[in-house]
Amino acid sequence: MKSNFKVLISDPLGERGLEVFKKEPQITVDVRSGLSPQELKKIVADYDAIVVRSGTHLTGEIIKAAARLKVIGRAGVGVDNVDLDAATKQGVIVMNTPEGNTISTSEHTMSLLMALARNIPQAHASVRAGEWKRAHFVGAELNGKTLGIVGFGRIGREVAVRANAFGMRVLAYDPFIAKENLRQLGVEFSDFELLLKTSDFITLHVPLTDTTKNIINEKAIQMMKQGVFLINCARGGLIDEKVLYDALKSGHVRGAALDVFEKEPPDKNPLLSLNQVVVTPHLGAATQEAQENVGISVAHQVVDALLERGIRNAVNLPSVDFETMKVLKPWLILAERLGSMQAQLFGGGFREVSIRYGGEVANFNLAPLTIAVIKGLLTPICGETVNYVNAPAIAKERGITVSESKTTQAEDFTTFITVEVMMDHQKNLMMGTLFGNQDPRIVRINEFFLEVIPKGDVLVIHNEDKPGVVGGVGTILGKNKVNIAEMTLGRVVKGAKTFAMTVINTDEAVPAHVLKELKAFSPIIDAKVIKF
Repeated sequence: MKSNFKVLISDPLGERGLEVFKKEPQITVDVRSGLSPQELKKIVADYDAIVVRSGTHLTGEIIKAAARLKVIGRAGVGVDNVDLDAATKQGVIVMNTPEGNTISTSEHTMSLLMALARNIPQAHASVRAGEWKRAHFVGAELNGKTLGIVGFGRIGREVAVRANAFGMRVLAYDPFIAKENLRQLGVEFSDFELLLKTSDFITLHVPLTDTTKNIINEKAIQMMKQGVFLINCARGGLIDEKVLYDALKSGHVRGAALDVFEKEPPDKNPLLSLNQVVVTPHLGAATQEAQENVGISVAHQVVDALLERGIRNAVNLPSVDFETMKVLKPWLILAERLGSMQAQLFGGGFREVSIRYGGEVANFNLAPLTIAVIKGLLTPICGETVNYVNAPAIAKERGITVSESKTTQAEDFTTFITVEVMMDHQKNLMMGTLFGNQDPRIVRINEFFLEVIPKGDVLVIHNEDKPGVVGGVGTILGKNKVNIAEMTLGRVVKGAKTFAMTVINTDEAVPAHVLKELKAFSPIIDAKVIKF
């Protein structure tokens, strides 16, 4: 083992986090906050680990220059300031601290909810201005009101506990969690539409994904009660801000409390001009306790990784030795992308996941591969909070059962992974293999056999097999300047009809209006865009 490791702290960490490093005689710590990208690039080659918050951006260029780098620790949840592809390619473990802000964010949510209900910021400003307009700030009680929680992960659950204490009726919408778990926590399971129509207050606790972007849009707001209150302490982009502005102006939405915005800082955002909007500058995790907790957590994680005591909360690599990783890496990529495509193509309301390994891959340690499948399934749902360490625990807490089996007999392919998911009494199956022992391919989607390259933007079209479909699809993509990079087709006969699945890799993202046009093309049954 190496006698000394150098760790760079490039964002403020906190003294208790620094003490974790200083207690280890094999570790030397340098604290250098506020470095420019050029300055960081010049010195990064000297370090074995880097600890960042959100201020430092570790680009591919910087990571490439870090020849000794083994670990990147992110004191916080989001890792969008780290080039994960570059880190993974270079064998650098990237860790985050997904649980450190749970209490602080749930408490901030309740603070904003109460501020909305009782007009506290507005009344405060009025009194400070020398006014005494009691009648102008008559509020609403929480007791007996209905709170709708969209997203029932760790933070959503803590919000529910606090709302119950105020005597609120709590509805929870989360299509990816077992109803039984909700009942045990004293909340009522609800579909999204019912929650919108029933709730007096609605709070968001979901990651920002293609599925959740603008989840609160014009259609959603039209379903809400007159005089509803909205709270967002999760991610900017979950609410269509223009639609919210119009709803607040009309009075359909009585008030909104926003800790996050689509663009931060929200320079010249029209919402800031409305008196019924309460805003804070992304303070969900900004408590002394939360900042201290994530600093201590990331310090312990980095120390343990460097000193080979174990790996926790790795977002890009499972805990396996280097030699095993060289063999498993392409299979890990395939396994994760099989899970990701399942969730994106068929939705995430799954309860049972069955993974089968066939051929040579069945001789490997299957635990990392199974975890990779679970991570792939959950990431489109839970976003950046899922990693290789916590994926099984998140699946368990959401009531998802996972089973694995293996066979050494060759079937349609010599060696393969199949992922079968049960959802709403319907099974969906995908099979994947490697071409040339390196290149992942998805070779079966239910009854369709294809050769899908799971990379970049992928358009999946299900249609009746009639003349002119392929040409029509090509015409629609071509006139919208979307270039086809690869294409694969599968066909099946069902009774008197033949159906086809066409999977297209595109060089450009497929815009929403193009997807809508494709769906309107009569032989097409459905069309979806998958992002890897």
